Amino acid sequence: MKTVLEVRNLEKIYPAFRLDRVSFSLEEGKITGFIGRNGAGKTTTLHSLLGLLHPDGGEIRFWGASLSEKEREIKQRIGFVSAGMEFYKRKKLKTISAVTRSFYEHWDEEAYRRCLAAFALDEEKTPEKLSNGMKIKYLLTLALSHGAQLLILDEPTSGLDPVSREELLEIFLDLRDQGKTILFSTHITSDLDKTADNILYIAGGKLRAEASLEDFVASYRLTEYTEADPAFDALLIGPRRSKNGKTALVRAADAAKLPWETRTANLEEIMVHMEKEAAEE
Repeated sequence: MKTVLEVRNLEKIYPAFRLDRVSFSLEEGKITGFIGRNGAGKTTTLHSLLGLLHPDGGEIRFWGASLSEKEREIKQRIGFVSAGMEFYKRKKLKTISAVTRSFYEHWDEEAYRRCLAAFALDEEKTPEKLSNGMKIKYLLTLALSHGAQLLILDEPTSGLDPVSREELLEIFLDLRDQGKTILFSTHITSDLDKTADNILYIAGGKLRAEASLEDFVASYRLTEYTEADPAFDALLIGPRRSKNGKTALVRAADAAKLPWETRTANLEEIMVHMEKEAAEE
């Protein structure tokens, strides 16, 4: 499998936050979910990849080349979509598209028209007349119209209603089937349960896990208990209060050592308990 993106020891230092030597890679034709709570470092990482922030250390290579070596060529092959992106609110979409078209050498007008039709987008509308979901679809239209092979999505489903989220998730799966590579940051873990092949988990500026979704979920079990036993404290990850006592995460390899029953943990439960563990370090 080809490597589309390779990140090694990425650092960005602020007075109150540090992105701490983050390393990972993306496989071609896969959806990689980038999870972590708000403020964990997801957006800082993505903006560093795109050159929107200047990293303080580390190496970033797209298709084997750095932005400094082949910035124009690389950016022609990347599409960036963020729920926080803004347009001129009163400019028509056709005007925004015309400006965007001028930046890309391989703009495909047929693909653009096809996306407009598929997403039911009206070029005569302005961004202020679009729902959040339609704004994301318009950004995807622009990215797909210049032949982006890597899509970097920063919280694209944040604030969407359930139906709009499901529609977008189906689009992401269709794009993966077409061979597109997607890096999808979110704190809505249920979206990744439905779409992700691989998982990156970041907490407190440190990458805590890089694995396939299947392997990541299979690595942990969840246990619930009413009375703690100090003999097993070292096995419990991020104990939290529950309605009837406490819940904690445990590594699957250690589950049989506990005196309590365990069950399969979902992605959200893993993240919630690992976040508490990270906060207590």
